[in-house]
Amino acid sequence: MERGELAAWLRLALTPDVGNLAARSLLAAFGLPEAIFRQSEEALQQVVTVAQAKALQREPAGLEALTDTTWQWLEEAQPFQSRCVLTLADARYPPGLLATEDPPPMLYAMGQLPDAWPVGIAIVGSRNPTPQGLTNARQFSRSLAQAGLTVVSGLALGVDGAAHEGALEGAGAGQLATIAVVGTGLDRVYPKRHLELAHRIALRGAIVSEYPLGTPPIAANFPRRNRIISALSQGTLVVEAALQSGSLITARMAAEQGREVFAIPGSIHSTQSRGCHLLLKQGAKLVESAQDVLEELPMPDGRKLTASRVAVKAQASDAQDEEPEDSLLAALGFDPVSLDALIARTGISAADLQARLLELELDGDVARLPGGLFQRVAAG
Repeated sequence: MERGELAAWLRLALTPDVGNLAARSLLAAFGLPEAIFRQSEEALQQVVTVAQAKALQREPAGLEALTDTTWQWLEEAQPFQSRCVLTLADARYPPGLLATEDPPPMLYAMGQLPDAWPVGIAIVGSRNPTPQGLTNARQFSRSLAQAGLTVVSGLALGVDGAAHEGALEGAGAGQLATIAVVGTGLDRVYPKRHLELAHRIALRGAIVSEYPLGTPPIAANFPRRNRIISALSQGTLVVEAALQSGSLITARMAAEQGREVFAIPGSIHSTQSRGCHLLLKQGAKLVESAQDVLEELPMPDGRKLTASRVAVKAQASDAQDEEPEDSLLAALGFDPVSLDALIARTGISAADLQARLLELELDGDVARLPGGLFQRVAAG
């Protein structure tokens, strides 16, 4: 892409009141952006509104500076980390996103950019998950990456971060492990505590955004980027979600785009499970293992993938030499429970119970939750 072409695409994307739908109509009518800006106002009004046509006649403020910044950012790409701007006219533009109703005119990308976009599975969920939710996200992602899928998520705290981590652990050499779709410009990382994770993703995966360089974390941008997460994936798995979670937006967009929607069930007492239960009531597929996802996920080439079983809950085993389950873990179950309730269930004194719970917590079998609650954590 030449610098003048980049400037024209930026101008189209930045022109006030000209959204993605109007931009596509203009491109269909006149061709590349440079041709659009050679049109008269009268010609433009044959395609867009009067207000939009007038806006297209004026150069957006800051266009030259942003063009300079973006051009320099592209020039600073390293051999181990590609950078590019994919436009609607680019053959490398993700076909799954192109087929949606609202594809962005420009998509910024950095990392290990594929010649052909891989088969992706979106894994999303709460920013404040339970310990079991974090474990599930990481283990499902690891297993699905081992099966050859690319895990797509949003780089947010909680489930998103765990999903990216699991994918980096499970992906093989040369595989595009994970794609992070962010709600800021690619010259910044949000949240900041994921800076190191973002660097690792750029080395073994890709980070993409529809927002120009310099875009700060604006609340409204994050729900909008969810349509890109779902569009880059064959299906969306919701690990944990409250009823007002942005993950439900991703799931709705996936369904509208004709993708599969999966949900992991949880405790009826956990607010972080209610969003998943709502999705299940609405027809999402209940999954207990990574293989459950793979069996339902439509593959473009018709092949079937397999994965090692990742169970949500501890599986009963009839192995004769297996150690018996710890009686306190059995009393805990998998729902959050208070110390008083455990005393009533077990008859153990408060002091002894606190000491035993601390041991289990240090072993990673129990998590301490806000409000003085405890929860058993099942390893996959």
